[in-house]
Amino acid sequence: MLVDVIMPKLGESITEGTILKWWKKLNDKIQKDETLLEVSTDKVDVEIPSPVSGIVKEILYQENETVEVGKVIARIETEEAITAPSEEEKEKKEEPKIPSDLKKEEVKEVEREISFQDEKKVSSRGKFYSPLVLTIASEHNIGMEELEKIPGTGIDGRITKKDILKYIEEKNKAPISQTPLISHEEIEILPMDHIRKKIAEHMRRSLDTSAHVYTVTECDMSKIVQTLEQQKEEFQRKEGFKLTYTPFLIYAAVKALLEFPRVNASLEGENIILKKNINIGIAVATEKGLIVPVLKNAESKNFRGIAREAHSLASRARGGKLVPDDIVGSTFTITNYGVFGNIFGLPIINQPNVAILGVGAVKKRAVVIETKEGDTIGIRPIALLSLSFDHRIIDGDIGGQFLERVRYWLENFNYAQA
Repeated sequence: MLVDVIMPKLGESITEGTILKWWKKLNDKIQKDETLLEVSTDKVDVEIPSPVSGIVKEILYQENETVEVGKVIARIETEEAITAPSEEEKEKKEEPKIPSDLKKEEVKEVEREISFQDEKKVSSRGKFYSPLVLTIASEHNIGMEELEKIPGTGIDGRITKKDILKYIEEKNKAPISQTPLISHEEIEILPMDHIRKKIAEHMRRSLDTSAHVYTVTECDMSKIVQTLEQQKEEFQRKEGFKLTYTPFLIYAAVKALLEFPRVNASLEGENIILKKNINIGIAVATEKGLIVPVLKNAESKNFRGIAREAHSLASRARGGKLVPDDIVGSTFTITNYGVFGNIFGLPIINQPNVAILGVGAVKKRAVVIETKEGDTIGIRPIALLSLSFDHRIIDGDIGGQFLERVRYWLENFNYAQA
């Protein structure tokens, strides 16, 4: 019996997935729950297990193809249905015939294709390709959509090695834009992977969507630095991980968001949607690129609860263990570029949020300290906080006041009450 494998729904808002890699090929045996393929949805890569044990009989979409949720992507023949072919069935199978009018070199090419028949690949449009042709296509960055447009001269119109090499040769001869020629020794061409394409698409869409406005303030981080120094050993002993600036930033942002609900919102058409729950997106740099896991319902958590979940999300993000639901639903985002030593930045809003908080590195600086006895000069750990907000729904007064409240909660942090 053939069992359909469908593109699963990997999250509430996920409508499609891109096939990154098939871990099994046609006619490979596979066990139930063994990894069949790897799928990418936005920024998360997910391994999809086989629903049954059996043999992979059909692969309907190739690597790098994007498929809608619910569509059949493969079929597996269950082990119960796998039986040895009868003698009568064997006799019915005829050896592929090679036309007698083919030239010697064409005969060799057809023979090579025939030798690959049991491993042939099928596209979403029903066309078959030998592994040899697919390998050449992959080496020259020719996708399935482009491959399907190449005319074939082989049996039943199939594309031969000669066909694809001719296509590549003609493609390379095509006129190119009049730009200065650069030696390959002077440059390195790196094709964008799926995640980088998604990041680029998301960033460009945000700039085209939101009316970005920026405001910046200085924040005295003395209380935070003092708390880190006093609590780091006890905290690590009890929690099992290091205390960082991140939970302090989230805690202060949540406090300010409760006071300014318009910053915890989104814009849908002509309606401003105020979110009841505060879901904080935390920008995390990984080997595959920037990813933003979401700490859900932050308003209901105390400081330690925020610290635990933030640590868990960041660890899973760097280890590639996030699931699609971990990166959806944010209502406000924080990016701490200070971890790289940078003191200032103007981050791009993470859609569909209407604001993002940027945090620079904490640096000791000489500042004016106001006291009842008069002004003095002192050394303080200072961080620059920036807020990028959408001027379509947040005016400058609200944006400025919100950022000042974030600063207030950081400068007046009370560990015993948090």
